[in-house]
Amino acid sequence: MSGFSGLQPDPSMIGRIVRPPFAVLPEPAGLFSGRAERFAELAESSQLAPYLRFLSALSALQSRLAAALPPATPIPPEQVERARAGKMPPLDRKLLEKSAELREVIARFLDEAPTLDMPAQAAEGLEALRRAPAEILDEVIGNVLADSIPFEALSPHLFLSAAMQVHAARLASSLDPALLVPVETGLCPVCGGPPVASIVSGRLGTENVRYVGCAFCGTHWNEVRIKCLACGSTKGIGYKSAEGEEDASIKAETCDACRSWVKILYQNRNPSLECVADDVASLGLDLLMRETDYRRAGFSPFLIGY
Repeated sequence: MSGFSGLQPDPSMIGRIVRPPFAVLPEPAGLFSGRAERFAELAESSQLAPYLRFLSALSALQSRLAAALPPATPIPPEQVERARAGKMPPLDRKLLEKSAELREVIARFLDEAPTLDMPAQAAEGLEALRRAPAEILDEVIGNVLADSIPFEALSPHLFLSAAMQVHAARLASSLDPALLVPVETGLCPVCGGPPVASIVSGRLGTENVRYVGCAFCGTHWNEVRIKCLACGSTKGIGYKSAEGEEDASIKAETCDACRSWVKILYQNRNPSLECVADDVASLGLDLLMRETDYRRAGFSPFLIGY
């Protein structure tokens, strides 16, 4: 999970039982640059190479923008405390919808995005977004914040999702992880977003501990192993892989209680895995799961339409 702070072990604790941190917050520029590198690496041997290379360039743009922007205005302490007391995420998406800072990030992103090498359809969607009147832009922002992206308008929503991820990661990085508390099962403790996937850490100090990743704000939070991220059940949990291999590094974690599934990535088997990039690159697993009666509970704007 490159680009994340808080995972460096205390040398004095090596050899002892260490309680893993509940939340690992993003370092925005590092988060997106690491993702860009992983997308590029995956493109070298994938049938999805053109799309992965495009997402690599998009992630690199996110990284440059995150590094160039001034620090985001932190979420007010009183808002964080109210959220903590009520076991709610401190990043309120309803308030974010009207944020002037978010609009500035979006404007900067849309100014720079045309320099990317992209398919004609994506370029058309970007240009439509750049020319969109305020009410249309408001609608697209609302869709992204609601994790509700219409199939017929994928390109504009993909670009706006990428822009908004930058601002959300900046807000998340300003928080004190010690003040975060679990909210509902499978929801990000920072922004309330659904998981993109979970990852079994391979890093010293957190080895074999499961963290769940949020595609929107980049936060990772700790969840116990063998637990459904959609309904919280610990019974009827199973695992399927595209190769049918027991030691596969990416599997579908299925739940017989709610008939849902979310990808689980074993970084302890492959240290290069990254939640968002490897979720896209493992599309074959999604195609396999379409033949079952399980529904995908993981969410990423970069896989809408596949």
